[in-house]
Order: sequence, then C-alpha cells, then structure tokens
Amino acid sequence: MTSKTATGPHAKGPLRGVRVIDLTAMIFGPYATQIMADMGADVIKIEPPEGDPTRYVSVAPAPGLAGVYVNVNRGKRSVVLDLKTEQGKAALRKLIAGADVFIHSMRAAAVKKLGFDYEAVAAINPGIVYTNCYGYGHRGPERDRPAYDDTIQAESGLVALQQQLTGMPAYLGTIVADKVSGLTALYATMMALFHKARTGEGQEVEVAMFETMASFVLVEHANGAMFTPPLSEAFYPRVVAPNRKPYATKDGHISALIYNDKHWAAFVGAVKPEWATPEMDALEARAAQIDRIYGLLAETFLTRTTAEWIELLTHLNVPAAPLRTPAELFTDPHLDAVGFFETVDSEQGPVRFPGVPTWFSRTPGAVSGPTRTLGADTDDVLRELGLEE
Repeated sequence: MTSKTATGPHAKGPLRGVRVIDLTAMIFGPYATQIMADMGADVIKIEPPEGDPTRYVSVAPAPGLAGVYVNVNRGKRSVVLDLKTEQGKAALRKLIAGADVFIHSMRAAAVKKLGFDYEAVAAINPGIVYTNCYGYGHRGPERDRPAYDDTIQAESGLVALQQQLTGMPAYLGTIVADKVSGLTALYATMMALFHKARTGEGQEVEVAMFETMASFVLVEHANGAMFTPPLSEAFYPRVVAPNRKPYATKDGHISALIYNDKHWAAFVGAVKPEWATPEMDALEARAAQIDRIYGLLAETFLTRTTAEWIELLTHLNVPAAPLRTPAELFTDPHLDAVGFFETVDSEQGPVRFPGVPTWFSRTPGAVSGPTRTLGADTDDVLRELGLEE
C-alpha cells in the first residue's frame, strides 16, 4: 500500500495566496474551507476558547482531535479568539483587513451582535468575499430556525423518498445535507472570487442548507411537477421503485444497472432470461414498468454467484460493482493506484487522510498539513498582525 506524503504547505494549489478567515463550525462550513486549504489557501480557523464542538464528537488520538473534526480541518491554522472581548474583536478586524474571504456559520442576528455582519466587515475590507452559511435563507420567515443535517434531510424530502423506496422513513447513512451544502458554499465562494478577480468587487454570498437541499433533491424529483399543468407528482419513479436495491446472488449481493438499450441488449443476449420480451427492448417501455423490471432482474441474479456476475457484466461492459464497506475503501486497489490517500505526520503520529478527489495538471492540490490542536497557531498569527501582547 502506497500513499502520498504531505509535509507542509504545497506550492502549486490554485488557491495559493488566498487568505480565508474561517468562523465556521461542525461540518457544513468546515468542509468547504477544508477543500480551500487542500487547494492551497491559507485558512485561519477562528475558534472560541472552548473550541469547535466537533472536536469532541468521536474517537480521538488526543483530546479535542476527534476523527471527524480532524478530517475537515486539516491544513488550517487554529487561532483562539474570544469575540466577546474587545481584544478578540480587534484581532479579528486586523485579520479581516488582509483577507480575501470571510466565511461564518453563525445565525445572522448573532454575527451582527458581535459586530461582524457584512456591512461591518466590508467597511474594513470592501473587496472581501463574505459567505454566510445558514440553515435557512435570511430573506425568508424561517431565517432564525436552527438546522442540522437530520432536520434538513427531513424537510427537504429525502426522508420521504427513503420511505417510498423502503417503506420506512429513514435518514441516509451519511450527513449528506451538511456535505452538499459545504460543496455549494465552496463553489459559491469561488464564483464570487472569480468575479472579484475580473472586477475588483467584493460581495456578500449566502448559502442556506434548506434551499441547497431543496435544489439538490429536485434535480430529478421535480420531474413532471415542473410543468403547467403538472404531468405527475414530484418524484422520479426509477429511483424510488421498491425493487431498486442491490441484487441478491447465490452467495451475496451485487450492484448492477442494466439501464440503457445497449446494456439491456448485451445482458439479454448473454443471459437469455425467459421473461425478456421484445416489448422490453426500448428504454421508454422499460421505464414505464421499471419496478417490475427490477423485480424480474432480481429473480435472475439469484441464479449465479457474485463473482460469476461480476465477470460476465464486466465482459459485457455493463455497470456492476460489489458491495463495499467504508473500511474497505482504505485498501481499495484503484484508490491506492491513483494515490488517493495522503499520509501526514502530526504530533499524534501519522494520519492517513482521504485526499483530494480532483486532479489538476498544473496546480494540483494536496493535504497541506495536519489538523492543529486548539489555538496552536494563535501566537504566530497575532505576531504576524503586530499584536504580540
């Protein structure tokens, strides 16, 4: 098993030279700024004296370094500032003056009370990109409601879709609302930086979890409900068909998608299931009875082992994969071959991070350093600002 080893700030990331003041906590905002750090930005994470709560939510090699926190805060500098004091506020104002991005995940009323709403920050640095990470957009009536991944999954329709699929309301087995919102905050901030690069203008950006996940869910599930008059309810039948599930085989399970006409013809030609009729040859006809098709395929997959199906479907170029656990990703030969994991030395020993999933020919990103203990960089950063005392 091989891994790339990161030993310090990397020289080629496309965001090198960009300074980000990060007042986010939990996962939504920190995931966005983690990617900025991986891409070369100088991300200064501002935490209160008690630290980001996510420091304490899972197993940790040392107090305050829970695995979830470590993964989304790698490569950032950790600075403790008590923003309830004038000294803390003064230090933050000096940081803002030299920053390109200010990003926070406080409620609008809270950040305004501290004196760091957009108007106050733009008065210090008019060219700054100021990104709000909210639960609900501040222009709507729900602007002051708290939001977490579970509640947003429920409110955005994801839980109802799981109920359609399985018969039981359920959350997804991942914090999808936090992570999709984090990626949205990343691209929105980058677009604002692109605008600044062309015009010199800073601006305020707002990314709300509820609106983000409503957009995400409705990509396919708006479907016929978009039209006037509506042609169907707001859901995409294929992905909520009860029989849409991994297929059981003689000795396990397999994921396979025999979807387009080319794949269908290859599968039917090789397997020759008795139930396949010419009326099923066209995608439109199969889509109209997709749950029945899934059920018939399920019966057929019981006739061979997982390995036999993988060999056949790979030969036919039909999309298929075995079921893996997250733990198995750490030994996946493809991820190993592309150098996905990056080992970083830390005070607690080597940390094998899931690395940067994108590739750039000229400006590659990398995990630029370990996750810092709470306040580890406070003195250095304050000295840079001329605030040694």
